[in-house]
Amino acid sequence: MKGIRVQDRGRAALVELPCPEHREGYAIVRVMAAGICGTDVSTFRGTNVNVSSYPIIIGHETAGIVEEVGENPYGIKPGDHVVLDPYLYCGRCYPCSQGKTNCCETLQCLGVHCDGSMCEYFSHPVNMLRKIPEDMPWERAPLAEPLVISIHGLHTCGLKAGEHIVIIGAGAIGLLAAMGALAYGAVPILTDVVDGRLETAKSLGIPYTVNPQKEDAVERIMELTNGRGAECCMEASGSDAGVRSTINYAAYTGRIALTGWPKHEISLPTNLITKKELHIRGSRNGAGEFEEAIQLIYSGRVPAERIISKVVPYPQLPHMLGELSQRPGDYLKVVGLFDREE
Repeated sequence: MKGIRVQDRGRAALVELPCPEHREGYAIVRVMAAGICGTDVSTFRGTNVNVSSYPIIIGHETAGIVEEVGENPYGIKPGDHVVLDPYLYCGRCYPCSQGKTNCCETLQCLGVHCDGSMCEYFSHPVNMLRKIPEDMPWERAPLAEPLVISIHGLHTCGLKAGEHIVIIGAGAIGLLAAMGALAYGAVPILTDVVDGRLETAKSLGIPYTVNPQKEDAVERIMELTNGRGAECCMEASGSDAGVRSTINYAAYTGRIALTGWPKHEISLPTNLITKKELHIRGSRNGAGEFEEAIQLIYSGRVPAERIISKVVPYPQLPHMLGELSQRPGDYLKVVGLFDREE
């Protein structure tokens, strides 16, 4: 079978791989669609600090059809359409015992800490397959994974209907979070330093956008929130300035979810955090939210397909990694379909 492997920094190829063999507790899935994530691009660039060695098969935004599976208590059977929950956890550590499997002490994400699922067939734990409706278009199904990350951020900061939430970073995660906030009846304010991304946000129905390099973002956010500041903030850029700005954007007693991954430590004004009694929490991956994400996409409440920049046959995915690395501003989400002819 064929798979997409990053051979080394800046080099990706379509390679021949052995087909997976059946294992107890696992299902073999025929992959139908796979999305390229920002972590796949950083792995290609050689800037993903979580990747310890090359070569590595990438991919964790994956949907397909169950080809082979044994008896199981999860109702998974051959022919089912599924998406893969790619966050492999131990089930024994303290976070896992609290149901926070997304924070497992030995967590492995497909395509990052271990070989991923961007290949024609993939063997995955049967308990980590999530059914999708059979009439759900394949190119939409992989978007459940990034949407999980987005709505987990909204859940982490406890967003309620009617509240304002400042979302920093208008990439795929930030845009999906803003659409999720709308679906929940909240008011998203999306910030980014790239006007093109803010224009995309407006086209998606996001009511308020702010470019902090071109206007006083704090002043604008205060204006939009009647001088209060935002009840919630979600940082989805991972930039130093983005993380620091949450302290200024949040209302007194505001709730902040840090979803982006900074490359190094960032200094924060703890005196201001205490003064405003801010609630700041990390937000990593997701736990138990795939079904919700699938329904949000399938129902159209979150029109996630609108962030897809390009759909390509899977043999073009190595080329698209290079394109995304060199011209990140030109794309939001690229999806490869494995059922198309080359």
